[in-house]
Amino acid sequence: MNARTILFPTDFSHCGDAALEMATSLALDSGAKLLIVHAEEPLAAYGGGEFYAPMPDSTDELLALLKRVVPTDPQVKYEHRLISGEPAHAIVRLADQEHVDMIVLGTHGRTGLTRLLMGSVAEWVVRHATCPVITVNQHAEMVHHAQCT
Repeated sequence: MNARTILFPTDFSHCGDAALEMATSLALDSGAKLLIVHAEEPLAAYGGGEFYAPMPDSTDELLALLKRVVPTDPQVKYEHRLISGEPAHAIVRLADQEHVDMIVLGTHGRTGLTRLLMGSVAEWVVRHATCPVITVNQHAEMVHHAQCT
């Protein structure tokens, strides 16, 4: 593989830990830079006009969280990027803008009604990205990390 840039999206949960390890390994093997990204969702209106604010409350807090996500090998070059928009669309848009060679992301392993209602960022990225996408199933991790469900 001759990759120059690998995009790794994060939602700050442990669901992406194995995907970060995979992205780091691929970047190390190919000498690629890892682009570590979080998509900040805009405020969304619900039901009676109430608004949902993303957690944490400020961009500074999100940047601080993002900067804590680093490759699992210190030899890998990386860059952080905080982007805005619906995560799946924002990830694909950034991948196109930055001409990334590959996207590596974790899946939450949702099935059935939960998947139908919530959709799947990973599935949308796989269907719409113009570069190769590797998804890493976190099923084994979900047993140990309740926040992944």
